[in-house]
Amino acid sequence: MTVTEQLSALGAILAQRSVHSLFQPIVCLSRRCVIGYEALSRGPSNSALHSPMNLFAIARQAGRLTELEVTCRESACRRFSELNLEGKLFLNISPESLLEPRYPSGRTLQLLEQVGLSPSRVVIELTEQTPTDDLRLLHNALHHYRDMGFSIALDDLGAGYSSLRLWSELRPDYVKIDRHFIDGIHQDALKREFVGSILQIARASRAQVVAEGIELPEELAVLTDMGVDLVQGYLLGRPQEFPRGDIPGLPLPTVSSGTGQQSPVADLSPLLLKPPAVTRDVPTAQVLDTLRNQPWLDSVVVLDACGKPQGMVHRHALTAALARPDSRTGATLSSIGQLMTQDFLAVEQSLSPQQVSRLLTGRAQQRIEENFVITLNGRYLGLGRVIDLLRLITEQHQALSRCN
Repeated sequence: MTVTEQLSALGAILAQRSVHSLFQPIVCLSRRCVIGYEALSRGPSNSALHSPMNLFAIARQAGRLTELEVTCRESACRRFSELNLEGKLFLNISPESLLEPRYPSGRTLQLLEQVGLSPSRVVIELTEQTPTDDLRLLHNALHHYRDMGFSIALDDLGAGYSSLRLWSELRPDYVKIDRHFIDGIHQDALKREFVGSILQIARASRAQVVAEGIELPEELAVLTDMGVDLVQGYLLGRPQEFPRGDIPGLPLPTVSSGTGQQSPVADLSPLLLKPPAVTRDVPTAQVLDTLRNQPWLDSVVVLDACGKPQGMVHRHALTAALARPDSRTGATLSSIGQLMTQDFLAVEQSLSPQQVSRLLTGRAQQRIEENFVITLNGRYLGLGRVIDLLRLITEQHQALSRCN
C-alpha cells in the first residue's frame, strides 16, 4: 500500500470512526484480581492500518495524531462502559496530543459524563514516542486532569527520551516499566537491578509500579519475589474485545527457598484474626463501641455490598476526629463512611508472610500497630496485624538458622 493509499485509508477510518478497542487486564498479585484494563486500539481488520504501529505512524506523518487519539479515546470509554468492566481504565495519550492547542478543553470529561464513568476510574497513561520540549506546559496540563479527578501513569519507563526526568517532574500515580527490562529478567541480573532501583524510587515518590510484557511464569516469579504487585502481559491476559473478569491462568505464588529453587509458600492462616467488618452507613458510635470492647483491635474494615473491602477506619483517626467538634466531625459525624480511608493494604490469604512484608515495605504511611486486610477471592476474610507478621517472620528465620 502506497503512502497515498494509507492516507486515504486513515481518512476513511477517522470519518467513519472505525477503530476497535481491545482491553488488556492489569492484575494485582496481592489481591489476585484485575484492578483495571489498558485500552488498546486497532484499525479495521481488513485494512493495512489494522496494526496500531502502522495506524499511529501514518497519523503522525499526516498531522492527524490528535484526531486519531481522540477517536480511540472515545471508542475506549464507550466500550469500557458498555461492557460494564470493573476497575480503572488506562487511556494512552501522547504529550503532543495532550498539548494540542486545537483540542477543546473538557472534551474527555464531557465524554465520561455521557457514558457514565467517573474520572476517578480513568488513568491518563502518558506515552512518550518523541522528546517532550515544554515540561512546564505538560505539568500544567496533567495538573488540570488531576484536579478533575483523573490519575496519571507514565508508560514505558526506561525506554523514552527523558522518562526519569518526567517521573521527577510529573510525579505520576503509576509508572509502567518498559517490557525490555521484564523480558528474561529471571536470567539477567542487570535487569533485576534496574527494576529494584525503580521500586526504591517508587516507594519514595509513592507511585505504584506496573511491570508490563510478562510472558513467562519465571518472569512473574522473580517480579513477585522482588515485591512488584501490579503486572500486565500475555501470561496474565491478552488484549481482547470481550475480556474476562477473572485470571484463571495466574500461577500460585512462590518464593525463593534460598537454594535457587522455587518452593510452595506458607499462607497467612497463622495470622488471621476475624473481627466483624461494617458497611459505610454504620453509625460511628457502633464502630467506636467495637473498638472499645476489643482493645487489641486497631482498625475496622468497611465493606461494599459484595463483601469486598473498600476502606478502613483506624482507631487513632476515629479518636482524633471525635475530639474535634467542627462541622464535619464530632456530633455531626453520623456514619463511619465519612472517616473511611482507602489507603490500606488488602492481600489474599494464599500469599506468604515474606511477600506481605515486601508489600508493606513499599507503604510509606504504614504504622506498625495497624492492620492489613486478608481476603479470599477478593472478599473479606479477616485482619492480620503487622506486629504479628514481623514476629512470625523472625521466628521462621530463627528456626531456619537452627536447622543450618
